[in-house]
Amino acid sequence: MDLQAIDADYLIVGSGAAGMAFADTLLNESSARIVMIDRHHGPGGHWNDAYPFVRLHQPSAYYGVNSRKLGNDAKDATGLNAGMYERATGAEIVSYYEQLMQAFLATGRLQYFPMSDYMGDYRFKLLMSGAVRHVNVHKKIVDTTYFNTAVPSTHPPKYGVASGLTCIPVNELAQVKRPRSGYVVVGSGKTGIDACLWLLENGAAPESITWIMPRDAWYMNRALVQPGEDFFTQSYGAFATQLEAAAQAQSVPDLFDRLSASKVLLRLDDGVEPSMYHGAIMSEAEMASLKTIKNIVRLGRVKRIEKDQIVLEKGTIASDPDRLYIDCSASAVERRPEVPVFDGNRITVQMVRTFQPTFSAAFIAHIEASYDDEAEKNDICRVIPMPSEPIHWLSMMAVNMANQHRWSKNKELRSWVARSRLDGFTAMAHRVQPADAEKMALLQRYAVSASPAAANLQKLLA
Repeated sequence: MDLQAIDADYLIVGSGAAGMAFADTLLNESSARIVMIDRHHGPGGHWNDAYPFVRLHQPSAYYGVNSRKLGNDAKDATGLNAGMYERATGAEIVSYYEQLMQAFLATGRLQYFPMSDYMGDYRFKLLMSGAVRHVNVHKKIVDTTYFNTAVPSTHPPKYGVASGLTCIPVNELAQVKRPRSGYVVVGSGKTGIDACLWLLENGAAPESITWIMPRDAWYMNRALVQPGEDFFTQSYGAFATQLEAAAQAQSVPDLFDRLSASKVLLRLDDGVEPSMYHGAIMSEAEMASLKTIKNIVRLGRVKRIEKDQIVLEKGTIASDPDRLYIDCSASAVERRPEVPVFDGNRITVQMVRTFQPTFSAAFIAHIEASYDDEAEKNDICRVIPMPSEPIHWLSMMAVNMANQHRWSKNKELRSWVARSRLDGFTAMAHRVQPADAEKMALLQRYAVSASPAAANLQKLLA
């Protein structure tokens, strides 16, 4: 066993989106020396395992790291995202992180060890040689893998499949070479959505698709989370509408009725109350396309797939051996208990702004580089819980609002957030001129609803 030691200020476990955003800020705002390790062959985390037609669900404009933009801030002219800001492909994202890593290495202050497995106790193993290295960490270890992101290609199905049937991870869908009698998509999360949309876009008839949907979901409306001046009215109008709904709702169902009526949140079937909320983002055009699929099975999770039937938790449906089964059932981001971001010599990167993991990682790195008192740092970085059920929309919003309020009272933090490329919206609000009556009115709507919304959310949660 080789125990060669390496000196570093920080040991970052994980070179995925959060790890890269953290390292970027630390390199740019401190003189820190960093060792970064990851099990993958290159940076980008789960993007290395993603299916070939994957895209960001959010605009590229506020994804990645602070120091380097992703994409060209262009708008899509065609397709189901037409008129909105571009969304990077998986290949674009991997290339982005590869180029970024080269820039990190060029600083001389970061050492990168791909194909390495963290063993605990500041040690990691090189997977190709088995050699073990020890890092003399002078400051902290940074865990960016806490939520254990999973994709179907790395996690086999949890249900049985009879021999002779073809069940593939979504990664292999683009390699299918012949038509099948039908296509069965297993899973209703982001990956299941993408699989259904890909099938439709590539000529599969809606009636040939069976979509097994253990839980219906609420989806965020992508048109209402667009950065840029062209979307100021839409975006800030939606922000104000959310707060007004949160302030005025008489019950949790009433709140979601208000959010649905204003199209802040979308759902597949108005007659089915969603029981899942993971924060997936959808355009209305994508939703319209998905609604052409009529064979949606709401009988719980798949237990096993037999040659002539699919056995689910709440019943069975007929099938046949020539159908193609597409597994999209991996849980993506694991819901885990929140822990303090800063805990002695350990930093556990989590979300401190709703559904913005890269901004959150960069922000946490800034706090680490700029503040000393651990209690103060944790007060600034209150963790937003990962969602699973619709009720979590309320708890996420409550913490997010509290964080935003706390940061707004700190001049240094206000300035940093406004400068952050990953923020997307704050700088836009700061540029509004008092003479612009329409925009000022939107900002006022937002401001006057904040306190009543915060109070009512706590009441509804109780």
